[in-house]
Amino acid sequence: MSNNKFLNMDSLSLQNIDDDAELIPLMTPEDEEEINNEVLPETLPILPLRNTVLFPGVVIPITAGRDKSIKLIKDASNGSKVIGVVSQKDETVEDPEIADLNTTGTVARILRVLKMPDGNTTVIIQGKKRFEIEEITTTEPYFNAKIKDLPEEKPANEDEEFTTIIDSIKDLALQIIKESPNIPSEASFAIKNIESNSFLINFISSNMNLEVKDKQKLLETKNLQERALATLKFMNVEFQKLNLRNDIQSKVQSDLNQQQREYFLHQQMKTIQEELGGVSSEEEIEQMRIKGNKKKWDAKVKEHFEKELAKLQRMNPQVAEYSIQRNYLDLFLDLPWNKFSKDKFDLKRAQKILDRDHYGLEDVKKRIIEYLAVLKLRNDMKSPILCLYGPPGVGKTSLGKSVAEALGREYVRISLGGLRDEAEIRGHRKTYIGAMPGRIIQSLKKAGTSNPVFILDEIDKLSSSHNGDPSSAMLEVLDPEQNKEFYDNFLEMGYDLSKVMFIATANNLGPIQPALRDRMEIINVTGYTIEEKVEIGKRHLLPKQLKEHGLKPADLKVGKKELEKIVEGYTRESGVRGLDKQIAKMVRYAAKSIAMEEEYDVKVTTQDVEKVLGAARLERDKYENNEVAGVVTGLAWTSVGGDILFIESILSKGKGTLSITGNLGKVMKESATIAMEYIKSNAESLGINPEVFEKYNVHIHVPEGATPKDGPSAGITMLTSLVSLFTQRKVKKSIAMTGEITLRGKVLPVGGIKEKILAAKRARIKELILCNENKRDILEIKEEYLKGLTFHYVNEMSEVIGLAITDEAVKNAKEL
Repeated sequence: MSNNKFLNMDSLSLQNIDDDAELIPLMTPEDEEEINNEVLPETLPILPLRNTVLFPGVVIPITAGRDKSIKLIKDASNGSKVIGVVSQKDETVEDPEIADLNTTGTVARILRVLKMPDGNTTVIIQGKKRFEIEEITTTEPYFNAKIKDLPEEKPANEDEEFTTIIDSIKDLALQIIKESPNIPSEASFAIKNIESNSFLINFISSNMNLEVKDKQKLLETKNLQERALATLKFMNVEFQKLNLRNDIQSKVQSDLNQQQREYFLHQQMKTIQEELGGVSSEEEIEQMRIKGNKKKWDAKVKEHFEKELAKLQRMNPQVAEYSIQRNYLDLFLDLPWNKFSKDKFDLKRAQKILDRDHYGLEDVKKRIIEYLAVLKLRNDMKSPILCLYGPPGVGKTSLGKSVAEALGREYVRISLGGLRDEAEIRGHRKTYIGAMPGRIIQSLKKAGTSNPVFILDEIDKLSSSHNGDPSSAMLEVLDPEQNKEFYDNFLEMGYDLSKVMFIATANNLGPIQPALRDRMEIINVTGYTIEEKVEIGKRHLLPKQLKEHGLKPADLKVGKKELEKIVEGYTRESGVRGLDKQIAKMVRYAAKSIAMEEEYDVKVTTQDVEKVLGAARLERDKYENNEVAGVVTGLAWTSVGGDILFIESILSKGKGTLSITGNLGKVMKESATIAMEYIKSNAESLGINPEVFEKYNVHIHVPEGATPKDGPSAGITMLTSLVSLFTQRKVKKSIAMTGEITLRGKVLPVGGIKEKILAAKRARIKELILCNENKRDILEIKEEYLKGLTFHYVNEMSEVIGLAITDEAVKNAKEL
């Protein structure tokens, strides 16, 4: 084969390129045909390429940096300008050996040589024909090889499958150019103007983003149709990657645009807020930080606050969580961490305040003074948990205010009546919508100090539901050993409640959970005597009502006698709430008279009391006569204090059945049965004919049938009533009794003694029968309460009968 013959290809359009030309013309079918008809030279200098593959007809620039490559290009450029180009198997090899080269390559013609500023040489070459290296003839100064031609196997011109593949390649190439941001749109003109199918495949294969080994495999494929199909497969993969990349870019761009939009809107809002004099979120956060630095926090709390503040700083102010986080930090800053009011230890002053605000309640006041005395001596005592237990209206709640004033502490009150949700105590987790801290933490925030006097009002009215058991949540609050780290769900941190003085109030200890009751010191706040009520009315209630109704002390004067009339005739209670209402009526009458300029008596008389309040309604509490057999006065305890109770019994012809009425509870009915069986058992010693029990039915009734009654304390009263009935003898005049009985004839102690004694005094009772063990209760009561009363202490039922039943027969006595 002649070298000159190959070099005579200058007549081809590919080779008619001036040095100053900007465009390289595309290969035409005529150019391709002429190249295919040319004969390759026997030997060619071989230029190894590291990172690309040259295809026939394609023009590519190559940068030569190796000395051998530069020498080869220089010699070829000065000579025939024809070289052999092959790719390296491993592009990392700096100085390739024969084994490092692929054997299939492309004959190339050097179109232009450029010297670069960095010393490298860039050469623009165009592929001609494929060849295969048969033998390397020389290795110095560069590779020379003996080569042979590798003709393509082309399908027939009418081959529909090949034509379809070519059309698909063109369409897909145009789509890739359209979708790819890195390929200029002018490339689509080149694709459209390529007429040679072979060159189209080579052009696209060369410009695809493939690895060198994949491009080399395409070059080595002899069959053009197979090469076209392989190219199409690679293009499909490339197109899918391109679509995926574009989708990702579109999504990212969309997110960025949304963020930028929100950022600009936020900046505008910030500017508007500043113009209107508002505070921007950055300023708000900075103010929180400054406020936090002034707090007396320990290291743990401070670290938690800074962490939560940093979280707020990272949030977008427009998101819903921002306001929740801000509210949380506001609460954190408003809580009085380690802030305590100074206790006042002037015990004499404290005693004066307690005496000034509350008449009576000696046990409670004594306990408060004891607490202050210990606190004064130790100055680090954990606050006690007091529970004031007693009937309504005796001043349990108002006592808390006096205690707070005596201590010099803040006063906080929580009403627990009807509370059913545990979250009201412990708070909600802040992840919930509308989350709030519990009432304990809210009240501490309101108090402003960490050692207020805390009134837990109506603690016996707590009730459980599907939302949890609030009384169980109170266990931690009211345990001095646990409440140093009280955990609120909203606060998410332990808060020290050990310095808080808790005072709970309750009307009834029964509903209080045993574990909760165990944590409190129970102080029984009993009812007031008539004398105490009169004093309270004169000292506190009347001045308060005059002030509330806009009157002066000189506008109305109520004497002790009139106040006693109001207490006895118009109120039935242990406390003074009803008395307060009645006094308010008297004051309103005076206010109306003054406003209408009517004459009225400034000094109220008993007639004025009846005129304003109506006829006395509660005179039925007075003791009834003892003319009828089987009527005995008992003493009872109710939720509003003590009361007297009448037990009635009657005989009727029958077969000895026992009937019990009066809305009585199970225990009270059992007491009646026990009394009846005791009498039957001891009939002879009591002077009763045993035959009576079989001839007569016995009916026991307790009046006021609409009022539920229960308890064992009416046992001795029922016994006395039945003995009086069976013996037809009178019960001793002006006597009342209370006590539980047993089948063995024992009398057992009962509770509520003080309230029962007060009820007896109201009813003008002179003598009382009590169990011997109740003597200790009498010793705790002031002597002035006991004035005018005679007490009989018993152990056996026989003693009760001996004291209560006289030898005198009742009026109209029956013969049994």
